[in-house]
Amino acid sequence: MAFKKKLHLYRPANASLKVETHRTKERVRLEGSAPRDIERGVRQLLANKVSGTLVGIWLLVPEYLRLGIWDLVKAWSGMADERIEPRLALQLINESALCVSGIRMKRSLSQKGFELANGLPFIATDPAIHHVLDSHNVAEAQRVQIALGKVRETFGHFEGKIMVIDPHHMKSSSKRQMVRRQKDRESSPAKMAQTFFVLDAETKQPLCLTTASSARTTTQATPELLTMTRSILRPNGSRPLVLADNEHYRAELFESISSESFFDLLVPMPYNPLVRKSIQRVPREAFTRHWAGYATAKQPYSITRSQGGPYIQFIQRKGERPQDDDFKAFLCTSDRDEMQDLSANYPQRWHIEEFFKNDQALGWHRAGTMNLNIRYGQMTMALIAQAACFMMRQRLGPPMNQWDAPHLAKDLFRGLDGDIRVQGDTIVVTYYNAPNPDLMKKHYEDMPQKLSSEGIQNTIPWLYNFKLDFRFK
Repeated sequence: MAFKKKLHLYRPANASLKVETHRTKERVRLEGSAPRDIERGVRQLLANKVSGTLVGIWLLVPEYLRLGIWDLVKAWSGMADERIEPRLALQLINESALCVSGIRMKRSLSQKGFELANGLPFIATDPAIHHVLDSHNVAEAQRVQIALGKVRETFGHFEGKIMVIDPHHMKSSSKRQMVRRQKDRESSPAKMAQTFFVLDAETKQPLCLTTASSARTTTQATPELLTMTRSILRPNGSRPLVLADNEHYRAELFESISSESFFDLLVPMPYNPLVRKSIQRVPREAFTRHWAGYATAKQPYSITRSQGGPYIQFIQRKGERPQDDDFKAFLCTSDRDEMQDLSANYPQRWHIEEFFKNDQALGWHRAGTMNLNIRYGQMTMALIAQAACFMMRQRLGPPMNQWDAPHLAKDLFRGLDGDIRVQGDTIVVTYYNAPNPDLMKKHYEDMPQKLSSEGIQNTIPWLYNFKLDFRFK
């Protein structure tokens, strides 16, 4: 009987799908994606050791363990520990942390220590990532956001008292026919992709988001967004106050939120003739003076052609003399302390603009594809990256806790030179040019013991249960 070599390669049951990967800046190669291929490649890279300038991304791995990110991406993908799908999700999370914004930057990630942090021996291309994202729907991404929000709530990332909602408009270059919108009064109408965020005003942290084409209005998007927020927050006996801009001054929205009775909504009113008349009907003596040049009043108010209400109109007056009076009106779904809400709470609405400025580079600054399955999945993974970066910033303190996302990516995740090696059952990442090494040693050396003392599993499931430790030289 003649014996043939490599017959195992012809067994259909053992055939593995090939994944397109970036081998170098110029070369794309197909790699096997079977669990045994991935494990063999990862263990070989660890045995060979790795040197590079992307080992800074490993500083996020302890935060992933604390947040339970691996369980989240496994639940989203519906796959087991050894499969490639949750690892591709982890690659997308780490790319968001690096503020990767194009194919040219993505092609330069290979062979620098980045792929191993994802539990992979290669960098998957965008088509491979998009194939995984497109196989999951919007509802699955929303469930991940809610689960992440609940975990973050246990860490105290949300006060849950004052929420800010706001749409984030991104100009689209799509050739598709779609509704054109103005980003502001001075700009021309343009094709837009819209993302709607909820932010905790006191901690300045996002709870969840939803995205849509430019045809979707704030009236349609806000109830869905607040339903997700309600699933995240634990009731504490008082209704959270939701702050919004005048885009949200819509009768349908007020009717929807007031009927739910879980949130209070506060929105500025347009200074139109009807609102001016309602302000003029309030006598001067009805205003309560709080300090020089500032007084407030409130009265019931019904929106024209609305079946709900009446709501409560808050009026603020600036100026001491009648000829200097400057009025501004707001509408609220319930009777609250108008002085506290107008002078202290509502100015916190601008924190969401600070959030967009500091963190939009994680994955919310470009319109991208109009496939909502892909877009929702990508933005949800960016939300996970933002949570991990926030926890790391808290740990490291100033000045790094004040860095925006591009600064953090440039000077920390892409700015540290180091190597990766294995010692026994532990992966050791060594940094040679870390900023403030004494502080880094305090928070990262002896990491397995630190995680165990916090009640966190100190092995990394996507790296075949190796432990992780750090050295700073």
